Amino acid sequence: MTDFLWPIRVYYEDTDAAGVVYYANYLKFMERARTEYVRSLGFEQDDLRQQQGVVFVVRNVSLQLHQPARFNDELEVVSSIHGIARTHLTFKQVIRRAAETELLCEAEIQVVSIDAEKWKPRAIPAEMLQAIE
Repeated sequence: MTDFLWPIRVYYEDTDAAGVVYYANYLKFMERARTEYVRSLGFEQDDLRQQQGVVFVVRNVSLQLHQPARFNDELEVVSSIHGIARTHLTFKQVIRRAAETELLCEAEIQVVSIDAEKWKPRAIPAEMLQAIE
């Protein structure tokens, strides 16, 4: 599986009183990148819900912060899928400055496919698994 890169610019609203990216915003950046990754495979979140009755929810997050990002930094979120099971995907995501290879943040995030009505785990649609592999 290949890496998916998504550019992010740090806005003033993303920073805290110290002028660095507030830690929870790294998770927002990663969420956007995962959504764009799925979109690049040909799947829209709202279509998956309406047509397949499936939504994805975050089950587990492991996040390590290494260096701070600051206002106006150009960042890249690099996403890859490191684990596939019947009902869940495990993403490895890193955030780095676009002009450098310096690692700012990394995470492993597990998302679970659930039935949109019953809110219970449900198999990932076969078409989606094919597109991922």
